[in-house]
Amino acid sequence: MATEPARPPSPDPLFANEVIDLWADGSPNNGSNPDYRPRIRVTYPALWRDAYAGRRFPAVLICPGGGYHMQALHEGAPFAQLFAMHGIVGVVLTYRVHPDAWPCAYSDATRAMRYLRANAERYAIDPARVGIMGFSAGGHLASMVATQPDVYREPEDDLAGTVSARPDRVALAYPVISMTESAHTGSRDVLVGSSGDGELARLLSSHLHVSSDTPPSFLCHTADDPVVPVANSLLYATECTRHAVPVELHVYESGRHGVGMALDIPRLRGWTAALMEWFADWRLS
Repeated sequence: MATEPARPPSPDPLFANEVIDLWADGSPNNGSNPDYRPRIRVTYPALWRDAYAGRRFPAVLICPGGGYHMQALHEGAPFAQLFAMHGIVGVVLTYRVHPDAWPCAYSDATRAMRYLRANAERYAIDPARVGIMGFSAGGHLASMVATQPDVYREPEDDLAGTVSARPDRVALAYPVISMTESAHTGSRDVLVGSSGDGELARLLSSHLHVSSDTPPSFLCHTADDPVVPVANSLLYATECTRHAVPVELHVYESGRHGVGMALDIPRLRGWTAALMEWFADWRLS
């Protein structure tokens, strides 16, 4: 008997969003700040027609930045829509922030990755093409999942141990990478604490954990970023080359931190085109 072709939860959605809470009502994993209850918002490609029935889409989990204190709106939904326009399911993650420290946000991100793969049939996702993207502190979160997808398993996550959280690709925009050198002090203070626990700082420094198993990586930064030094991206890219991990690095001469799509900065606004070109072979064939 023929199986029903994969279809989205709602008919023919155009940038239609579905919100899924990652943890059950009453769970302590819902965090201290109700504005940042862990959840994902799924944006489907605007391609659902009979001609596309049965196709499987790639997906990218998007982690906005905000120093682990908040999450920047301009680094979420606009990028989900950008991915959707290119035939990729864009999924914006809301994760726990201060005062919730390590491993709260990491548990949210790995849970989200596992949820997407476990529900690949429902969302017509190709489980072999699930990536992650992050900005600033969200870039740190994405890089942690990319380099150490199983460093901590949340006991409440019933998918841990059976569904992989490892992304197939990772894209990092002006990311926080190191907690030991050229660190962003705001992110480090939330995760490591003002005492600067050396062992935890090393654990949370993603460049120290790049290996041959790290997924192909895309990085974008500005050379004079006044908040997160470009050294963070350089450290990560250097380790990728050392471990023969495919990496594409774009360093622009100048630009403020947190540019998002940089539509108001002529020299920078082309970076999203480079990003989409990097994902080009993931689009529908």
